[in-house]
Amino acid sequence: MAKMTGGEILVKCLEAQEVDRVFCVPGESYLAVLDGLHDSNIDVVTSRHEGGAAIMAEADGKMLGRPGICMVTRGPGATNAAAGVHIAKQDSTPMILFVGQIGRAMKGREAFQEVDYRQTFGDLAKWVEEIDDAARIPEVIAHAYHIAMSGRPGPVVLALPEDMLRDEVDVPVCPYIEVAEPAPSLKAAARFEELLRTAERPFIVAGGSRWTEQSVAQLKAFAHKHDIPVGCSFRRQQLFDHTDSHYAGDVGLGINPALKEQIEQSDCLILLGARFSENPSQNFTLLGMPNPGKTLIHIHPGAEELGRIYTPTLSINATPECFFDAVDHIDALPAADRGKKANEIYRAWTDAMPETPGDVQMGGVMTYLREALSDDAIMCNGAGNYAIWLHRFWRFQRYGTQLAPTSGSMGYGVPASIAGKLRHPERDVICFAGDGCFQMTGQEFAAAAQFGANIIVLVIDNGIYGTIRMHQEKHYPERISATDLVNPDFAAWARAMGGHGETVEHTDQFPLAFERARESGKPAIIHIKTSAEAISPTATISQLRGK
Repeated sequence: MAKMTGGEILVKCLEAQEVDRVFCVPGESYLAVLDGLHDSNIDVVTSRHEGGAAIMAEADGKMLGRPGICMVTRGPGATNAAAGVHIAKQDSTPMILFVGQIGRAMKGREAFQEVDYRQTFGDLAKWVEEIDDAARIPEVIAHAYHIAMSGRPGPVVLALPEDMLRDEVDVPVCPYIEVAEPAPSLKAAARFEELLRTAERPFIVAGGSRWTEQSVAQLKAFAHKHDIPVGCSFRRQQLFDHTDSHYAGDVGLGINPALKEQIEQSDCLILLGARFSENPSQNFTLLGMPNPGKTLIHIHPGAEELGRIYTPTLSINATPECFFDAVDHIDALPAADRGKKANEIYRAWTDAMPETPGDVQMGGVMTYLREALSDDAIMCNGAGNYAIWLHRFWRFQRYGTQLAPTSGSMGYGVPASIAGKLRHPERDVICFAGDGCFQMTGQEFAAAAQFGANIIVLVIDNGIYGTIRMHQEKHYPERISATDLVNPDFAAWARAMGGHGETVEHTDQFPLAFERARESGKPAIIHIKTSAEAISPTATISQLRGK
């Protein structure tokens, strides 16, 4: 083989992993990699901020089930990207962040933008490594892929000294990496059947990652066969068809009280892929710790997650697909209308749209979107009370239609929706963003225009940090501090960046505004002006103040 630079070898290794897109903010510390990308078929998407690039890569990893790739420069570039690494950690998403680094001879002198990445990312990433020898690039990348995808997936950070990337070596690239899929033992499968047969009120909570279209279909078939209701963990609604007769609802923030009661009264709770962390567990109150207080079956691909918080009656280290393969033979439980009753509770919670103060009714917006969008539309959001409208009232029906951060990261929606549209240009990709959430990463709208990602962003503008104001009014009523916002004209923002802009001040303006945005052939922002009084779908500021 002819000698190649470290930068060229790295690109060849990514090509061997069938990487077709990377997200970056360029930097002089990894020019050799950018040069290698020049002659590659890998698309390079240039973001406006490293946080946006990292979120795009994380969202791509969610969709692919293989690491999304982000490249940033040293020091502030890397620390800016930390937000996306944190999302990948909490969302169990495979991702690799490549960071340009100072030259090897300058280490330890606090050189320009020098950072010790092992210390900086030690708590955020599954593995952090610095590649000092160009000949080891294939080895390290192969290991990075194994770590990012194995067990509970997550982010890996690899630092690349700039002089190492210029070294020329003769070394073969790494092979295509596939990881092991843990599966139940015969003993575990038999014990699962035994526990299932003694249950009268079983309930499944589906969550986590390492799902596929196949395993989602298997979950539906299993729920119907055994008449078990299924709830989806926080921001994992895409795992079960909301129009299905056995769907019970979203086990997350603002949970349906009747759904919460079902889980409390279940005598066999099956956590399938879910960690059941703070939000789905209702601040760790639904189960006892470490004794859950009931039969708990925990199935998770990461062995380290089993027994970490709760002590299960049965732990099964398996991916969802391998689990279903192992228990498919079990004869059906007697039908008892468990799924039907749970679904009736869900429909009562979500069928009727609440009316709220103000000229724009988000219930009307959601009703229109239910009718206008097909079931393959990708719905994206960041964090804020506005997201309740999406989580509670949108009917997720297919796997691969949700990009949302379980970490609750503001600013996620815009960059994630760009990644979604680039991955699936044939689909509608809709981003829900509050006015505060949008302004965290709204500059990435320029990247959407540059790369032809024709997303539709619904900026739901109530002039406040809504979730924080809600808690502020609950605990310190009428003592407003730091939660008011003075906002720009978001429709003009879209037009200034080469997109399409619309403003909606009354509910009846939304349908035509949405259709014009859809037909514009450009990325679009619909600036929806709502009332701050409508702090959530079910509460007003006046009610929180006791008035």
